[in-house]
Amino acid sequence: MTIKSKIRTIPHWPKEGIMFRDITTLLKDPDGLKDTIEELAKRYESYEFDIICGIEARGFILGAALAYRLGKGFIPIRKKGKLPGETYEQDYQLEYGIDTIEVHKDALSQGQSVLLVDDLLATGGTVLGAHKLIQKSGATIKEACFIVDLPDLKGGEKLRENNIPFFSLVEFDGE
Repeated sequence: MTIKSKIRTIPHWPKEGIMFRDITTLLKDPDGLKDTIEELAKRYESYEFDIICGIEARGFILGAALAYRLGKGFIPIRKKGKLPGETYEQDYQLEYGIDTIEVHKDALSQGQSVLLVDDLLATGGTVLGAHKLIQKSGATIKEACFIVDLPDLKGGEKLRENNIPFFSLVEFDGE
């Protein structure tokens, strides 16, 4: 089975009209998880970057596993109020609302190059918020990577407009 075939679709969640691409079915499958991390590792083992940032919550799972596999450090980008130290914060637009994310002020250094990891690219709002946080820290995104891209929601277009290179393992067209 392929990575794409191990991702289930849940219609009308979290609200009517949204076709939610649920990677928990991929993550629970030992071969699915291993194949996912190995595919990402193949792409990034020759990339020059300093550290991996993962976006809460599924980006933590993927980002930490990939960081371990590549011998890199890992930095969590969390929802507001979850980090104990001084933070930068950034509001961002979701496909179904507005939220805030944070990163510790001492997590990244001026000039560091970041691989940003999350599970899914939809409208691009979360990634653009993370991009602003990373910029506030003086670091830059080398590339953003995802398991799933939903090109019909045009997140990739927004990332290109903001000069954020990105990669995904699979795409799902709208239904």
